[in-house]
Amino acid sequence: MQDIAERSPEIIIVGSYVQDHVWQADRFPQPGETRRALGFSTGPGGKGFNQAIACVRQLGKALFIGALGNDALAKSARRFAQSEKLACAWLIVDQVPTAAAGIIVNTEGANQIMVNLAANEHLSTEFLRNQSARFASARLLLVQLENNLDAVRSALELAAEHGLLRVLNPAPMHADVDAPLLALCDVITPNETEFGQLMARICGHSIDASDVAASSDEELHRLCRKLGVATIIITLGAAGCFVSHASDSLRGDRSDHYRVGAESVQVVDTTGAGDSFSGALVAMLSRQPEQPFVNAVRHASRVAAMGTEKSGAALAIPRHEDVIARFGPAT
Repeated sequence: MQDIAERSPEIIIVGSYVQDHVWQADRFPQPGETRRALGFSTGPGGKGFNQAIACVRQLGKALFIGALGNDALAKSARRFAQSEKLACAWLIVDQVPTAAAGIIVNTEGANQIMVNLAANEHLSTEFLRNQSARFASARLLLVQLENNLDAVRSALELAAEHGLLRVLNPAPMHADVDAPLLALCDVITPNETEFGQLMARICGHSIDASDVAASSDEELHRLCRKLGVATIIITLGAAGCFVSHASDSLRGDRSDHYRVGAESVQVVDTTGAGDSFSGALVAMLSRQPEQPFVNAVRHASRVAAMGTEKSGAALAIPRHEDVIARFGPAT
């Protein structure tokens, strides 16, 4: 099922849609404790869909491919995508609901999330293969891990066949992620926790998430090079992000590793910050392919930072003109 046909998308985002139900609280409840919420909201979410919204709000020409149930939440998802002028190819799965999440956000902006991925786990490889002509005309692919892993792998393989730049946001971490899957990727964007999980799973190296940002640049670069991915961006929250390139894949940068600092913002809710980063990154890589990679990273960091100043995920993502008005072009 197609919504707003995009004849020649430059970016394909294969991923999840989740309806977010968000409660604001003074603190997280203890086991068995009932607390009164300070507020409640519901809106569109899901890592893939958030990233697609971030992409189009940064003026990327994207097609989102995902799965929905045959229910009221699916109708809401499609209406919102249409309002954002996001081209979508939806697989409608009968007898399985549209995914939903419960999110609690405390007064410090931290969150706890429980999600039922539902229809997202039924995105078929056949449906993806039916989109082959769209892949043939695109330049970049962005995927995450909220779908069934065979769909993620199929999307990466299809993108490889057509020569797309392949970007993976390895979240939430999947138990079956392995070295062959990473080998299908050109760029990955883990946070500190996901980076530690990848190092343990792929390399047998233990590094605690709390130690990642404090590690030296040389040590982080050395560890990144063990994962076998040409470019790795570790998002570090308030500490910004760290970029590591293979020596033969500098992507226009002057150095094979460096940090980009975080912008100063008033954090309200960190939900979706990593999604904002990944979606904005591919938008800028598509729009400015000749510019140094660091420019896209810096702009993506600004989008993610601004998104934390409002509650919610997709609804909080800033638009390109607002980011430029506040920070100027990334150079």
